Amino acid sequence: MPVVRDRYFDTLRAVAIVRVVAYHAFHYAVLALVFPSMGVMFALGGSLMASSLDRSAGTTVVRGRVRRLLPALWVMGLILVPLMLIAGWVHRPSWPGLLLWVVPLATPPASHGIGDVGAEGAGVLWYLATYLWLVLLSPLLLRLYRSQRLLTIAVPLIALALLHTEPLATGNNAVRTIGYVLTFLPCWLLGFAHRDGDLRKLHPALVATLVAGCTLISLGWVVEHPGPGGLDLVPFPLAHALYSMGFVLALLRVSPAMGWLARMPLVQRIIAALNNRAVTIYLWHNVVITVAILIGDRIMLWDAGQGALIYLVFSAIAVTLLTTAVLVFGWVEDLAAKRPARLRPWPVPRPRHAYIAPKPALPLALAAVAQTTLTRTGPR
Repeated sequence: MPVVRDRYFDTLRAVAIVRVVAYHAFHYAVLALVFPSMGVMFALGGSLMASSLDRSAGTTVVRGRVRRLLPALWVMGLILVPLMLIAGWVHRPSWPGLLLWVVPLATPPASHGIGDVGAEGAGVLWYLATYLWLVLLSPLLLRLYRSQRLLTIAVPLIALALLHTEPLATGNNAVRTIGYVLTFLPCWLLGFAHRDGDLRKLHPALVATLVAGCTLISLGWVVEHPGPGGLDLVPFPLAHALYSMGFVLALLRVSPAMGWLARMPLVQRIIAALNNRAVTIYLWHNVVITVAILIGDRIMLWDAGQGALIYLVFSAIAVTLLTTAVLVFGWVEDLAAKRPARLRPWPVPRPRHAYIAPKPALPLALAAVAQTTLTRTGPR
């Protein structure tokens, strides 16, 4: 039975992906405040994970999620790791460290050679590591959530409060991974709450109060303690978690009608393309942004003098490179999802009145005669 796509979820994921790419392209910290993409993406992942666990055994679901996640990373590693080695990886780790490019239980190591392409590509892989841990823990987390809902959501927030003075955002690789898991675990659990219908049971006034409390507390903290990038949530895991939770509560509590998408086929195709190639876009967007910067250096784009022109040309280069990466590598996601590989990133719907060729009359007549004969004589 085909899985029915949730248009609202697909739209949220598409907006989140576009925001992530824009954030890394232009480095405006305020974009993370306008739409906290990471928290939203983890919440969507948690909701879909809970739905899958209700339909199938935990091991089957975990294997399926890991299978969809890793092949695209392996293709990326097969390209970036040899490039970094050829360029002369000064502080190359021993081979066990390179295994993180196979199973990213933490951010894989990378070199700053070849124009920082490898380091920038690996820099966004903390998301895959965090997502992988949450997937692996989900069978246990879902049981804990359904036995102690509020306590399960509160525990990671309490842990972040107790570890407030620890360098979760700037510590070593293992510490950062633990920090990311604790930061986005509440959003993942809110995804469980959405799937179980718990969010729908909350009174709108209570939801509005929680949303205002989470976001205002977080904003107040960031305003009082601005980071190097200005109003940046990343250095403050607890504030980051609360702010993301506020947005997730608001977005998952509503269920807007999305029928208007059917009247906008171009928008529908763009949303479908962003969803069907979400892993590829996320993996390669920082690499192509870095390459676009290097191209800008070569063509002396930054000396053009006009800010609008610089932004337009740089954006055009980056979008062209990213589209190329999606066309070249995106088919891996199809194979990982056990779909036929295709270059086109969106499915072509079957026409409503598609012509169906009639079955030949002779085989139908023979089948009818055979059925009549068996009915009369019975099995021998």
